[in-house]
Amino acid sequence: MKRSWSRAAFRAICAFCVVCATWTSGVPALAPESYLPAQPRLPAQEPVHNRLTPEEEAAGWRLLFDGSTLAGWRGYRMEGVPPGWSATDGALAFAPLERSGAQDDPAPAADLITADMFGDFELELEWKVGPGGNSGVFFRVVETERVPYWTGPEMQILDNAAHPDGRNPKTSAGANYGLHAPSEDAARPAGEWNHARIVVRGPHVEHWLNGARIVSYELWSDSWRGLVAASKFGEWPGYGVAPSGHIGLQDHGDPVWFRNVKIRESAPSAPAGPRRSPVEPSRSPAKERVATLPS
Repeated sequence: MKRSWSRAAFRAICAFCVVCATWTSGVPALAPESYLPAQPRLPAQEPVHNRLTPEEEAAGWRLLFDGSTLAGWRGYRMEGVPPGWSATDGALAFAPLERSGAQDDPAPAADLITADMFGDFELELEWKVGPGGNSGVFFRVVETERVPYWTGPEMQILDNAAHPDGRNPKTSAGANYGLHAPSEDAARPAGEWNHARIVVRGPHVEHWLNGARIVSYELWSDSWRGLVAASKFGEWPGYGVAPSGHIGLQDHGDPVWFRNVKIRESAPSAPAGPRRSPVEPSRSPAKERVATLPS
């Protein structure tokens, strides 16, 4: 009787084990982490603008805009910063001046230039425009003429979709204005930031937009002289001939924003010239306001 009870107990235990194994076979084992309390998800950090990394500083880059002031900038043929330009929300911004109801013409334009002059360099910046916006970046600008575009070549800034200049590749975003069309339309829509890069080494110039090299040309070459002579720039003998000059930002009457403006100078391929360009002594740069919109 005792032996019979032992066999029955053994069979019952085996049956119970089979049931337990079947019940747990479909339940995954819990990882050790599952026993830990849920960790809060940290918010994504916003990128820091208008600052150089240690690597950039070591490579020779320097900021042209600190994000909060217009130190190092002034108006073309002026001693101070012209109205309309400001440091706003971390951007070097231009807002068109309001006109009085009795005045039909827009306020005279006032382009912004760097206090320093640059010969050979790499310039990087980000820009954006509003719908239909138009602006530009000049380089090697000297102040011997009435307006910047009489001496300094221009990388065009534009809302290609809404501005009439977008229909002509030679005046579209990224072009060497009026002379060299970009190889592709690399511009982003109005309201979005674009990354631009201008490389100038002696006569060699490159325009980059959003990671693509879209324009490349040689100043002072036979091809360059022919293009200039056949364009409106042929009227101005000082156009594109200076070996060094100011970086300029154009007031074309439309809102435009810049940030992360930085430059790295390289060994000069031509005489660098003075650090400040001359202003005609018979005129007061602080008082003179001239229209700088291309005709």
